[in-house]
Amino acid sequence: MSRKWTTAAVAGALVAAGAAGFVLVGGLPEGESPAQAGSSLPPATATVTKATLVDKEDHDGTLGYGDSTALAAGLGGTVTWLPATGATVKRGKPLYKVDNQPVVLMYGALPAYRSLGSGDEGADVKQLEKNLWALGYRGFTVDDEYTAATADAVEDWQDDLNLDETGRVELGRVVVKPGPVRIDSHTVEAGAVVQAGGELLELTGTGRVAVVDLEVADQRLAKKGAKVEVTLPDGDVVPARISGVDTVVEQAENPSEDDTTKIQVTITFGKAPAGLSEAAVGVLFVASQRTDVLTVPINALLALAEGGYGLQIVDGTSTRTVAVEAGLFADGRVEVSGGGLTAGMKVGVPA
Repeated sequence: MSRKWTTAAVAGALVAAGAAGFVLVGGLPEGESPAQAGSSLPPATATVTKATLVDKEDHDGTLGYGDSTALAAGLGGTVTWLPATGATVKRGKPLYKVDNQPVVLMYGALPAYRSLGSGDEGADVKQLEKNLWALGYRGFTVDDEYTAATADAVEDWQDDLNLDETGRVELGRVVVKPGPVRIDSHTVEAGAVVQAGGELLELTGTGRVAVVDLEVADQRLAKKGAKVEVTLPDGDVVPARISGVDTVVEQAENPSEDDTTKIQVTITFGKAPAGLSEAAVGVLFVASQRTDVLTVPINALLALAEGGYGLQIVDGTSTRTVAVEAGLFADGRVEVSGGGLTAGMKVGVPA
């Protein structure tokens, strides 16, 4: 019994291997029914081996501080001071000054959306009190009630900032962010007159991250929490982890062209690379792994007439075809099971 070996067997299998772990493989050579056997030997053979298969890919990325976000003025007036580009601003420190009065950074999840004073209640009150406590202002209970004791602490805070001691926190005096911020760039310069809502600064986080834009076909690589390896410009390889996965649509420059969808992967480090602010890096992703599985070359797979996959087992001068299950594709090999396979068996492959 003979079978058809074609170049398409290799090409089709490799295309499938690049797409995912468990896939249909097109263009494979045709095999006889598993019940049939014969003495027609294939042009070449390969050995069934037990190995660990790893579906991994390298992609180019960029090391930096991630995407920047615009900071708008909460108060109108003349901008009298801005922090230096690249500076880090922490809790309690000014992000900018308008009319020579500071607008201060505080930490939290709830944006400042109203003025706060005695009698007010809510999550934003508790957030303010937690910040005051962390800055060393005490004498009140940290809860969701703005009491006279809270107002006294606010007056102390205002006094230290050379603000009018009103005991109230006006809307726009505080900017709330999850943590410290880095000044990426200035939208205006000191001396500019701004209205509330006008952009002042571009901010980023303070930690270095690597960002990789993947094709949608490579989405299997982008698993939040997965470990990756980042190769730095000097060749050092550092461990990192995927912290964010977002779908980004890039607008086409030409109206006649389609927009492009990318998978943007953000990668964070346990320990940031020293001495680097921005750089091109390589990122090794591992999508999946199979340990101690039986493997054969991808082009040893047969497309069975009744559907599914098979292998041509070569035993001396005789051959037989057995049905198998295909698993992970990686590094030119495929995980196979079933058909009575054992390590060391010989299977037919194209010349």
